[in-house]
Amino acid sequence: MNDAYEVDTVIVGAGIVGVALARELASAGRDVLVIEREKRHGQHQSSRNSGVIHAGFYYPSGSLKARLCCGANRDLYRYAESRGIPHKKVGKLVVAANADEVVGLQRLAARGAECGVDGLEILDADQARRLEPQLSCFAAILSPSTGVIDPLAYLLSLRGEAEAAGASFAMSCRVVRGELGTAGWRLWLAAEEGMVQLECRLLLNCAGVEAPMLAACLEGYPADRVPPHYLAKGHFFTCTAPVPFNRLVYPVPGSVGLGVHLTLDVDGSAKFGPDVELVERMSYDVPPARAEGFYAAIRKFWSGLPNASLQPSYAGIRAKIGSVGASQDWVVDMPSDHGVGGLVNLFGIESPGMTCAVALAQEVSRRLRVESLL
Repeated sequence: MNDAYEVDTVIVGAGIVGVALARELASAGRDVLVIEREKRHGQHQSSRNSGVIHAGFYYPSGSLKARLCCGANRDLYRYAESRGIPHKKVGKLVVAANADEVVGLQRLAARGAECGVDGLEILDADQARRLEPQLSCFAAILSPSTGVIDPLAYLLSLRGEAEAAGASFAMSCRVVRGELGTAGWRLWLAAEEGMVQLECRLLLNCAGVEAPMLAACLEGYPADRVPPHYLAKGHFFTCTAPVPFNRLVYPVPGSVGLGVHLTLDVDGSAKFGPDVELVERMSYDVPPARAEGFYAAIRKFWSGLPNASLQPSYAGIRAKIGSVGASQDWVVDMPSDHGVGGLVNLFGIESPGMTCAVALAQEVSRRLRVESLL
């Protein structure tokens, strides 16, 4: 066993959740190493998203997303304020384009009430237009606690605090294989200097989109527990014309995503997206032709969108598990669930993962203590 590096806890994935978990466990006195296949942290879902601080009214009552998001919303504003992280509580309007969609608004408002989301208000068209004069809608929900944050500044702050607590980061390292032995996990890593072996007592899979594939390469983990998964790519476009809105504007959500919406960066610049494209491989290109579907979607709430005004911006790929279109909660797969010692898998950690990163890290830490692993 002396031919391998040894560390107490390995976290695979330096996205926002992996880094938040490193901060949580290192602050509790654990020897933590974060392994990341990219050269920099947060290169996938953590930076390729809308940057929204969600209020928590989209998720079924009792789900992990619903349980964590409302409190995480308030905590994230406090955290960002105390650390000087750029953020803004701009509010959001979820709009019904016609009378048939009002039932969707009512469902969201009811979920929000069940989850303790403050301040939600259903508005008629005139009330909504008093807030946003250029808005087209039949009715809307106002969510005053929704906001935006600089995702990479947030991630950098969490990483700095993780490192200050003693966590280490190994970039450009990819887990090729894992094997459970009597003393814990032995990992084979493809690093810049060649193959490296590492031993750890506790292994936490926070690999985002890659989490199911990582679980599948861990010997002893039941193959039938690897969840069905698929890649949902979303494209974003900017607009060359002035965008006359001061709040985020979302449609009533569809079955796979929240729909093409308007979000504002912390500097006030606007972007539209994401749409949903099911893809077979990771690719972040934004074909200009995708804009065609955006015009119709955006004009449902902004009829004044000029022709030929959308420009490709960036794309992201979401960590989807389960059946396409089915509502799916996050999965925190503990040793008591799968029977494999010292292994925790986080599956399907998509939105609102950024909003809930610290809260989810605290939840994982709590479950580790319950199982006497901390």
